[in-house]
Amino acid sequence: MSESMVIGIARDTLLTALYVAGPVMAVALLVGLTVSILQATTQIQEQTLTFVPKIISVFVFILLMAPFFIGKLTDFAEEMFSNIANVLR
Repeated sequence: MSESMVIGIARDTLLTALYVAGPVMAVALLVGLTVSILQATTQIQEQTLTFVPKIISVFVFILLMAPFFIGKLTDFAEEMFSNIANVLR
């Protein structure tokens, strides 16, 4: 296995992880920021108030984006399985 193949596999792995986890993290960040601004303006300082909207929004987002995520992960897995023969050489 050459260095370029290892670098390519690592790059594909990181990009796939970024494509799958990045949007979920962005939704959590935006909802958390919105709830924080709401808490600051209303002066409600309840620490647990941020968790419920974040959890609900992340779960709904994952359910809506599941076909995209599954497609990305399936494509990555198929590519890795097809490269097994090249790795063994």
